[in-house]
Formats: sequence, structure tokens, C-alpha cells
Amino acid sequence: MAYATLDDLKARLDWDLDGDELRIAAGALEDASTLAAAYGRDWPTDRAPQLVRTLVLKAAARYMSNPGGYTQSRAGDETLAWADLGHDAGTVHFTAEEKRLLEGLAGTRPGLTSVIVSSWDSTIRPGVGGLVPVDYGGDRFPLYCDDRGPW
Repeated sequence: MAYATLDDLKARLDWDLDGDELRIAAGALEDASTLAAAYGRDWPTDRAPQLVRTLVLKAAARYMSNPGGYTQSRAGDETLAWADLGHDAGTVHFTAEEKRLLEGLAGTRPGLTSVIVSSWDSTIRPGVGGLVPVDYGGDRFPLYCDDRGPW
């Protein structure tokens, strides 16, 4: 299911779509929605953030404006050039910034974090270090240090 409707996309384009273009536009919305779910997460269509809808419409409109993915057009003395899209040329795609926004909405943006690592069921005594359980039922084993020294 698409995160935006065909009517939403038609409102963003500056020309009326014919029958073939309507079919292509519907596919572009589906493709953009699938990519949005892949870069973000699979939001329910009725509860997707508004920004997801906006990004899907931007990607579909970008594709509809240049479905061949051309990077340059020339007519007589006039030349029109676009940025080189590489392997995304001629496909529905998101820009790097749009991907970053989708990852942020989904909470999946890669990053660096700090995590405390400890053994299961261990206790930490101030100045001593952690004590970890042992399999043989004896006293807990000190992790990293004991009462007499740092190691």
C-alpha cells in the first residue's frame, strides 16, 4: 500500500497525466513507498508520519519529471543539465538526505553509543569490581579485581 495517493502526486505535477503516465505514477508511488519502508520501517499507511508521505511524493514526482534519468538535454543553443544520478538514473530513488530523514523517523540511524557490559547476575562492590557467579556453586568469582589489588 502506498503512503501517498495518486491525487496527491497529480497535485504536485505541473501537467495533466495521460493513461500511461497514470499507470507509471501509480507504480512510482508504490516503489517509493516500498523504499521508504526499507530505509525507515514498515509504518501502517494510516499512521505513517507526515514526512514519510512528503518524501514519497518528492521521490515519485522527481521520477515522473525525469523518468529516463537523463543528465543532460540539448535543443539548439540551449542545454539543460541535471546532477549525475549514477545507478539511480531512471529509477525511483531517495537522496542521501531523504534516506537520513527516514532513518531518523524510524530510529534506525546508525551511530555510536556507549553500553555498560556486565556478566549476568553479577554484583558490583565499590572498590572491588564485579563478582560473577560460578557453575560449581562456590563463592562468586571477582571480575577484574579483588580486595587486595586492582588485578
